[in-house]
Amino acid sequence: MAKRRGHGEGSIYQRKDGRYAAAVTLENRKRKYFYGETRREVQEKLKVALHEQQQGTLVTSPQQSLKQFLEQWVEQVCEPTLRITTYVQYRSVVHHHLIPAFGHISLQKLTPEMIQAFYRKKLDEGKKPGTVGFIHAVLRRALGDAVRWGLVMRNVAKLVTIPHVERREAQVLTAEQAKKLLEVARSSSLDALLVLALTTGMRRGEILALRWSDVDLVHGMLFIRRTMTRVGGYGLVENEAKTKSSRRRIVLSAVVVEAFKRHQAQQEQVKVAVGAGWQDKGIVFPDKDGGLWSPDRMVRRFDKLLKQIGLPHMHFHDLRHSAATILLAAGVHPKKVQELLGHSSITITMDVYSHVLPSMQQDVADEMDNLFG
Repeated sequence: MAKRRGHGEGSIYQRKDGRYAAAVTLENRKRKYFYGETRREVQEKLKVALHEQQQGTLVTSPQQSLKQFLEQWVEQVCEPTLRITTYVQYRSVVHHHLIPAFGHISLQKLTPEMIQAFYRKKLDEGKKPGTVGFIHAVLRRALGDAVRWGLVMRNVAKLVTIPHVERREAQVLTAEQAKKLLEVARSSSLDALLVLALTTGMRRGEILALRWSDVDLVHGMLFIRRTMTRVGGYGLVENEAKTKSSRRRIVLSAVVVEAFKRHQAQQEQVKVAVGAGWQDKGIVFPDKDGGLWSPDRMVRRFDKLLKQIGLPHMHFHDLRHSAATILLAAGVHPKKVQELLGHSSITITMDVYSHVLPSMQQDVADEMDNLFG
């Protein structure tokens, strides 16, 4: 059948099977085709395509499945650009959640409705909102790259509502409980470690990655330069501190300096006892042979100490919350607490520890009464 064009419609023609078709010439001189049952349908598709081409948003890439895209994305983008810990987490999400759910679907045909239903299913299966939120973060980042590469026109993950994550209620020690913990820990291998945790709010990974070269006992300060964690398939992994605020200097109190001196002397005795088997890596809190101390083993020892004292079970990270809460309750300015903890902004500090602020606000109100009452 002969081709038929309407005025201003470009290359719209009727195929032998009765359907209508249109083609747009791309910058690489290739053609992108559109099909429809009527001339009007194809005319609308062509109109949209010409507008997208003018705006630079026309998708010109061939169709590919989400499985193909995600596998390529996680190995070619994530593996060389992310920290090993983050890469392993992203890869796990891609292979254990996203590909099983969407791998068979065309990248260009993924819809917000599909994603929303997937999140609902994950919640029904018992996944925590925080887990679903992390899956969403990975998918959104992947689709963001797909948009930048011209593979899709929009990031459909941005159109989805993610479940609200309730912040876990931390088990915070009072100043009295903290003193009791440190008194009992004085005769244990956790002495200096717990003194450091409760006076500086350092993270577990920051403490276990600390080297003696990072500590200046003469001037009473230390420098946080790296962190350590366990990564599945890789073992214990050290990384540079992730952000500028995480890489920080901490001024040590006299109680920390004294605890470090006791710890240093004890470590020298252990070195002599172990002899040639000691790994001299300069780690402040090493395992029994001088190497990196497994976070799990350290935490088990911490749990045992809590039971011995009769304190409630708590996460080791709660010592960080305890340090911040005790300081804020004592009237230390939130800006100083922010810098000590390594938060990127004071907003984070104020948000996380807002539960302490009502008592501080009461102090302000009482002072106003004293001044003007």
